[in-house]
Amino acid sequence: MNKIRVHTANWHKDNSDIRRIRDAVFIVEQSIPPELEWDAEDAGAQHFLAFEGDFPIGTLRLLPDGEIGRLSVLKDWRGLNVGDALLNAAIEQAERGGLRQQKLSAQVYATAFYERFGFTVVSAEFLEAGLPHVDMLRNSK
Repeated sequence: MNKIRVHTANWHKDNSDIRRIRDAVFIVEQSIPPELEWDAEDAGAQHFLAFEGDFPIGTLRLLPDGEIGRLSVLKDWRGLNVGDALLNAAIEQAERGGLRQQKLSAQVYATAFYERFGFTVVSAEFLEAGLPHVDMLRNSK
């Protein structure tokens, strides 16, 4: 297997790759309605794409206020630290941009993943798109 690389993405230029990954993960696998997955915030977000070789296998977005979201990795590449690489890239970008606090809404099953990066749960469980979530925060050192 090739080394996983993460690049900043351009919403307009890389739109088909970002959509392909998020459609596969959120809309097909998790049955999230498309109207809940795609929103106006994508156009103003910083997007990241993870690649194996030249093939895009994961994506994530960072909003201008430090909110991280839409972390998605294609099924065949899960467990290979692709999510780690994407999340690290977003945290580094946020910190470079002076965003000392990052936030996200995590699916409950994924909280341990985010805790490894210094995020802590700051809310009670709630439903988002029909799935149990919690809000999490991370403060940069």
